[in-house]
Amino acid sequence: MENIGALAVLIAFCLAAFAVLAAITGKYGRRPFLIVSAERAVYATWALLTTASLVLIVSLIQGDYRMAYVASHSNKAMSGIYKFTAWWGGQEGSLLFWSWILSTYTAVIVFTNRRKFRDMMPLVIAIMMATLAFFVGMITFVASPFQVLMAGGGIITVPDGNGLSPLLQWWTMAIHPPFLYLGYVGFTVPFAFAMASLITKQPGEAWIHTTRRWAIVTWLFQSTGILLGMGWAYTVLGWGGYWGWDPVENASLMPWITATAFLHSVMMQEKKGMMKVWNMVLVSATFLLSILGTTLTRTGLVSSVHAFAQSPVKPYFTTFLIAATVLTAFAIVRNLPYLKSEVKLESVVSRESSFLFNNLILLASCFAVLWGTLFPVIMEAVTGEKEAIDAPYYIRVNVPIALFLIFLTGVGPLIAWRKSSVDSLKRAFRIPILVGVVVAAALAFSGIHQIAPLVSFGLCAFVLASILGEFWKGSRAIQIKEHMPLPKAAFELTWRNTRRYGGYLVHMGIVLMFIGFTGSAFNEHETRNLGLNQSARIGHYDVKLLSVNNGDTPNYAFSHAALDVSRDGKVIDQLNPEIRIYTTSQQQASMIGIRRRLNEDLYVNFSGITPDNTKAIFQVYIFPLVSWIWIGYWVLLFGTIICLIPGKVRLQYARTEVVGIASVPAAVQP
Repeated sequence: MENIGALAVLIAFCLAAFAVLAAITGKYGRRPFLIVSAERAVYATWALLTTASLVLIVSLIQGDYRMAYVASHSNKAMSGIYKFTAWWGGQEGSLLFWSWILSTYTAVIVFTNRRKFRDMMPLVIAIMMATLAFFVGMITFVASPFQVLMAGGGIITVPDGNGLSPLLQWWTMAIHPPFLYLGYVGFTVPFAFAMASLITKQPGEAWIHTTRRWAIVTWLFQSTGILLGMGWAYTVLGWGGYWGWDPVENASLMPWITATAFLHSVMMQEKKGMMKVWNMVLVSATFLLSILGTTLTRTGLVSSVHAFAQSPVKPYFTTFLIAATVLTAFAIVRNLPYLKSEVKLESVVSRESSFLFNNLILLASCFAVLWGTLFPVIMEAVTGEKEAIDAPYYIRVNVPIALFLIFLTGVGPLIAWRKSSVDSLKRAFRIPILVGVVVAAALAFSGIHQIAPLVSFGLCAFVLASILGEFWKGSRAIQIKEHMPLPKAAFELTWRNTRRYGGYLVHMGIVLMFIGFTGSAFNEHETRNLGLNQSARIGHYDVKLLSVNNGDTPNYAFSHAALDVSRDGKVIDQLNPEIRIYTTSQQQASMIGIRRRLNEDLYVNFSGITPDNTKAIFQVYIFPLVSWIWIGYWVLLFGTIICLIPGKVRLQYARTEVVGIASVPAAVQP
């Protein structure tokens, strides 16, 4: 089996390299048959990587412990779902998974565009397959998942494997990496189209119209992956939080930020022919930051619970990242005249300027996170000493940036295109500002006196009022004109312009998440030691220890606590936190007891037994408003799906296609 997998990967590498050469030679040598062969090589590469992946998956599930990767990341006691997820649970398998996703994306792109963009598709293929060739090269020559265990000059087997890390044996970790990889890898698609369009100097904005859906879908995958990771950290790690500004967490956030900026500014290029340089830089930065995130995770450059250990792939990833950055910068600088904007900014007080300010603030946030992530790496390389950037740095820098972003989120819908008059601004801003001020004042009167939370809650109210006001005005106009019920009018309004109103829903989801983030300013935390039937008061809750039971399963031994939660003398819930010690690795993991409510979560971590074995140790947290983070995600998901649905009124864009291979594309009417 391992020989089949290794051979499939080797042939896939050869075909990926061939596809790059054939696509470029076919385009510039005017040899259409080479382009066709490159396209077929894409399909063949996908088939081979699918075969290799199936070989690895079957080996993990069946327990072929002759293979080093299987012995390291699977064992007999693991359930089938975690044996399957071991595919991406280790360095070598995750590289194969990354490669398989990219080959799938590439095959889909080639198939769906087999009769479109014939002038630039060879370069799209070359860029995507060059990236794929690098990753497949890693699993072919440097970090193969098909290596076997050797001793005494022969192949050996072990009776059982080590299994996945206990931290990875949780349902969110079964789906968190795939979603994150779908995001990371998916950003290659708009990057490839952008570079191909730039190099071939395509007229019109057809490449943006084609890749916009790809960018939205991959952005959604990245958003989902990040939220699943937050949920995993919150429910498994036991430290009482969902975001620790860990380097690998930051690595997933940075391409999300630049992709968010791209999705905003790309509308300016579609509508106004503006921000062409911005869009090219943003889509390139998103791709390069995805490669950087993959590099940080796999090379051991940073210390993180999410990262793999030191490995031989480090110099290769670093070289690839530097080469990709240099080539991308060269392509942009060389073609700057082609990126000249068709329209100039007419007024600072306009929707165009709000998009520009939005991008500037997002890039400032990305740079702050990037600097904090790479600073320890740079200092260690320069001085030889490890430096650390802790969470307070990120909070001090990003809180003001986040507040300004919330403000711009509310301002955008209220400002007119081109230029806004003073009277129109007064009419548009009157109610949202009033709502924001009233909410902030009411919270201050109720006892909240911290400035940042008051400003945040006030701005969130301002944004929600502006978004709901846009829905109200549009729906009311349709209701009056077409004599239909208001809910039906709201549906009709959204369907007529799904991009606009779906975008408003996405913004609403982000605002709800910020309400949850702001609640962290009021977190409470205590550590209590409890004997049987003893109680402790935490906030307005009384927590009573009922029992501690020990047991074991084939995979782990556990210590299970049962706690009654009371309020005002009445039992309102029972929590069951648990400690697990995994048999094979002897590593410990926590199962948290959480009482989730809209206003706050009661969060209990069972962390051990006192040395005299008389009391259990519990870390108890009260997290206000944290549930609004997860609610905000579902609103964001719904809004993004709305954005992907074609609206009744569809914008028309110039399409550029050619038949065969030509140096200048011929315009084809829609």
